[in-house]
Amino acid sequence: MDKTNKLQAIEDTIARGRFKEDWNSLASFRVPEWYREAKFGIFIHWGLYSVPAFSNEWYSRNMYIKDSKEYEHHIRTYGDHKQFGYKDFIPMFKAERFDAEEWAELFSLSGAKYVMPVAEHHDGFQMYRSGLSRFNAYDMGPRRDLLAEMKSAFEGKGLELCVSSHRAEHWFFMSHGKQFDSDIHEPLARGDFYWPAMPEPDHHDLSGSPPSEEFLEDWLLRCCELVDRYRPKVFYFDWWIQTTAFKPYLKKFAAYYYNKGDEWGYPVAINYKHDAFMLGTAVLDVERGQFAELKPYFWQTCTAVARNSWCYTSDNEYKSPVEIIQNLVDIVSKNGSMLLNVGPKADGTIPEEDRAILLAIGDWLRVNGESIYGTSYWKTFGEGPTEIKEGQFTDGTATAFTSADIRFTAKGSYLYATVMACPEDGVVHIRSLRERSPYYHGLIRDIRALGFDEKPSWDRDDEALTIRTATVKSSRPIVFKIQME
Repeated sequence: MDKTNKLQAIEDTIARGRFKEDWNSLASFRVPEWYREAKFGIFIHWGLYSVPAFSNEWYSRNMYIKDSKEYEHHIRTYGDHKQFGYKDFIPMFKAERFDAEEWAELFSLSGAKYVMPVAEHHDGFQMYRSGLSRFNAYDMGPRRDLLAEMKSAFEGKGLELCVSSHRAEHWFFMSHGKQFDSDIHEPLARGDFYWPAMPEPDHHDLSGSPPSEEFLEDWLLRCCELVDRYRPKVFYFDWWIQTTAFKPYLKKFAAYYYNKGDEWGYPVAINYKHDAFMLGTAVLDVERGQFAELKPYFWQTCTAVARNSWCYTSDNEYKSPVEIIQNLVDIVSKNGSMLLNVGPKADGTIPEEDRAILLAIGDWLRVNGESIYGTSYWKTFGEGPTEIKEGQFTDGTATAFTSADIRFTAKGSYLYATVMACPEDGVVHIRSLRERSPYYHGLIRDIRALGFDEKPSWDRDDEALTIRTATVKSSRPIVFKIQME
């Protein structure tokens, strides 16, 4: 790639487009309608870290930290770091059983509407064909453009292709390997796999250890290369881009990407964490957590089927399908969307545990999807005694929802009341729909339980709307479709 020409092409695109590289201009961004309606997507963490499949996807960093469990595992399993470093996993990453069509079929059956493969993780190995580095899946390892195969298969199934870049953290991610005699040592030049491996900063200091202009330029070019080659509908950024040095480059990338969406004829979106972007210029993502209350802006949770890792490991601690479905319902009721991660094995197969979870979610959505897809939030997100812990990294344990916990979504004249845990006696009390409720004063015409033939009986007084059923039983959330007048 001719870097000078490409940088000029970025400037030219911004110059002729309606989006400029400042927050005031980027504030004209609007969330694409399909994205608001989709509600559920699949995240994919798959890369070199899937070969050791030990601990989590940060293996490339932690294996170079002395006395860490990854360091000890590496020596015990692969030998001395000088003789076998992280780069030596590249030939072992073959993806020999990867079938993009098979993945697309599974994700479609799960009920997901968009799919977001990690295009480049912190380790710096690109899962696509690149003109900026030879350390990519097309030139090494599988010797296939894995992202191109995914794009073709996913779009063939009506799934929207999105991508994520975690490149920013590569500035420091491999730096610990310089602290002892390993395969990471100076000189490191632009284009080297481990470059630049700078000292790890204090992550609470937004101005400290700023990346060099050379690295930031390379970061921008890599992001724009993904945009140009694969035309993703959403571009996700992981953390650390919120630091001061990235701000001008973030604004430049956003202007370029949004303008390219205009050229393609469809709107696109960016995901960000923390305060990397100004509110309203992109879509906020909450990692492994959610909000306790309804938000006036559209947002997203990224989480995983496993609690302990984003990638496949032999020791993954899996969540139950019920827990994930309950969280999906809770998130959607608060104007959010769920991006659920799976971790394929190095050979390209999706573990049976991941597959079973996705199919169970799909089974529930085939019956109850009308309460999720294309819905809007209601006057209140829900009711019930169970408190949701707000913020990132709050999914360490499952939330113990009760039959009194109810979440609302709306579509046209229908209100969907999802009971998070089916009551044993078949009786549901919805206090938000009581007579003279501050949320609803109108008439209720009809109530149905999605997926059940029984017509519930119901009455309404000053305490609650009470719904009674005899045969509505499930181990998963149940949805009442309430027709309102």
